[in-house]
Amino acid sequence: MKNMKQEAIKVFEEKKVRSIWDIEQEKWYISIVDVIAVLTDSPNPRKYWSVLKTRLKKEGSQLTTNCSQLKMVSADGKSYKTDVADTEQLFRLIQSIPSPKAEPFKIWLAKVAAERLDEMQDPELTIDRALQEYLQLGYFSFILFFRSIFSWRILIISISFSSIR
Repeated sequence: MKNMKQEAIKVFEEKKVRSIWDIEQEKWYISIVDVIAVLTDSPNPRKYWSVLKTRLKKEGSQLTTNCSQLKMVSADGKSYKTDVADTEQLFRLIQSIPSPKAEPFKIWLAKVAAERLDEMQDPELTIDRALQEYLQLGYFSFILFFRSIFSWRILIISISFSSIR
């Protein structure tokens, strides 16, 4: 993983979470131990991660196999190899952490997953969600234009199908 230039420290609940942006893969890699420290309040997040890795391996999870190690600056100012996860891996990891702090995140993940499954059944829901997000970002005129074009396409497709029958 070369060319990782952009390092960042995020602060969550007054705890630091180290991360690195991979320019080539266009992904953030986040320190697993830091996330565990935030979500568990464990006095020894490294030990917690070690035990969790062992448990996940026994369960047959590929999560720990797919995690990478990258050099990150530690609290002492030196760089050490640290287990990191990309966003997808991190979501899976958080689902494995039994902690009251992780529960709101798990509930949010379940809600988002349910919404996406609904959108797969009814693609118009996806368009409606995208339009709402654009409106929140202030793209009002574009949305009205897009919505009117899209409505015409639905009408044309509906007419085409009804004429075939």
